[in-house]
Amino acid sequence: MRCGRGCSFLRPGVHPMPLLATPPYIMPRTSAATAGPATATSSGTCSLRVRLRAPGRSAAAASSSRLPRAMAATGADAAAAPPSLLVFSGGTAFNGVVEELKKVTTRVAHVLPVSDDGGSTAEIVRVLGGPAVGDIRSRCLRLSDESTLEALSVRRLLGHRLPLDPSEAKLDWYHIVEGEHSLWDGVSRPYRETIRAFLVYFHNEILRRPVETFCFTNGSIGNFFFAGARIFFQSLDAAIFLFSRVSQIPAESLVLPVISTNDRLTLGCELWDGTIIRGQNEISHPSNGRREVVDKNCNSCTALPSSIKRVFYMSSEGCNLLHEVFPEANHTVLEQLSKVDCIVYAMGSLFTSVCPSLVLRGIGETIASRSIPK
Repeated sequence: MRCGRGCSFLRPGVHPMPLLATPPYIMPRTSAATAGPATATSSGTCSLRVRLRAPGRSAAAASSSRLPRAMAATGADAAAAPPSLLVFSGGTAFNGVVEELKKVTTRVAHVLPVSDDGGSTAEIVRVLGGPAVGDIRSRCLRLSDESTLEALSVRRLLGHRLPLDPSEAKLDWYHIVEGEHSLWDGVSRPYRETIRAFLVYFHNEILRRPVETFCFTNGSIGNFFFAGARIFFQSLDAAIFLFSRVSQIPAESLVLPVISTNDRLTLGCELWDGTIIRGQNEISHPSNGRREVVDKNCNSCTALPSSIKRVFYMSSEGCNLLHEVFPEANHTVLEQLSKVDCIVYAMGSLFTSVCPSLVLRGIGETIASRSIPK
């Protein structure tokens, strides 16, 4: 209870719960009768044990006697905790390992590039701009919960791809965005309203750009939901947070863009013969400018005219070395690099999945400073 001046009167040992909007929470001083830990009774309620301090025994002595036990408990917890990993990867090859890795440890920070410009991601970036979200969406789905029928239904919905035929794809999309598709079966009303709201927002953003005709061919519903959330919040991190909660990834797992931005990013590479190639898809799956669906299960593709010398970032409209840019690495990635137990370079495309993360300033220096398994 409170008096007119806002002071609170509480029973000894009973403290208010801190609120997010309140100033830093300060615990009140305790009297000679100190409150011990709360214990659960057989009925499920909690009782509070009160331990009277022995006469002549100082508070320092009482607390020092508990230190060895606390330190021993902390050491035991640390020994039992699974290792923490940071994985540099793309959005395809390492996905086959993710579900098995979850059985070993969920303390994994997945670092992914946001420069992919192929598939349905390319169409979203072309019409709506912004960073590529396909690899992040793919990893979130692989980490998503599968323990309930509803979790499986949500995963199936966000993992759905539209048909290759343009007219069939548009019809399929309309049925989904209007809430009439069978994919909504098994999705509860709260999830349905949340997901559908951002799909509708994404669709409205497309209609607001009449100059650009959006192609729904082979489109990913998860990518559309992700793009709608990013545009609505004007934040890539907020969109990842929402997608992670909807797909229910493990609480200890992180999916991090190597660059936290709301702008479009373009990857380029310089070949040893001096040729400059613009676009991640043109580096990994050269198409000579043709717009076509990339079959990532096929290992054969047109060879580059020369070996790759280096990869770098360039402005969205750039086409040569004069347009090279130097974006900042995500600060959360740098923080995770400084405290994880192991760094993993995953399988996949070296130059378009792993190197786009390693070429950023601060990444290599932080990795070199750590004496951990790599």
